[in-house]
Amino acid sequence: MNRCKTPAHALISIALCAALAPAAVLLPLNAGAQGIPQTQFESEAGGRNFPVGTLRGRFMVTNPPEIQLDGQPERFAPGGRIRSAQNMLVMPAAIVGQNLLVNYTRDPAGLVSQVWILTPEEAKTQRASAEQPGFFNFWPFASSGGSSRVDPLTPYDQLPRYGQ
Repeated sequence: MNRCKTPAHALISIALCAALAPAAVLLPLNAGAQGIPQTQFESEAGGRNFPVGTLRGRFMVTNPPEIQLDGQPERFAPGGRIRSAQNMLVMPAAIVGQNLLVNYTRDPAGLVSQVWILTPEEAKTQRASAEQPGFFNFWPFASSGGSSRVDPLTPYDQLPRYGQ
């Protein structure tokens, strides 16, 4: 069954497609430029790109999901990821008891969600840690006056405030 009754319809559709083809090529280029994530460019120093706000610390898996971060007990987030120096996924049970220098991020609940085991080149670059509060390090209640940990028995009026 021939749906194109006259050859003129075929010529019009071909001309229309040819006219709109350049516009179709330009639209995806513009849309793709908006989704570039912000990173700190450590690849210039021979490393990977890490998200803005990533912290550095000493990481050890004790009994998954229990971990130690800079000697303090913490919890690993459900669905959290650990990446090796070769950027491959590592299961927490494979590195139990190893004290590793890592970059890490926290989820909104304060749990450690992403961990990158560092190469020697990446370890040489400077990065904020939980002991040295930076601009993005405001969880858990980091203050410039000392420890970033809050005792659960501290009265409300004595808790550190943001910006102290």
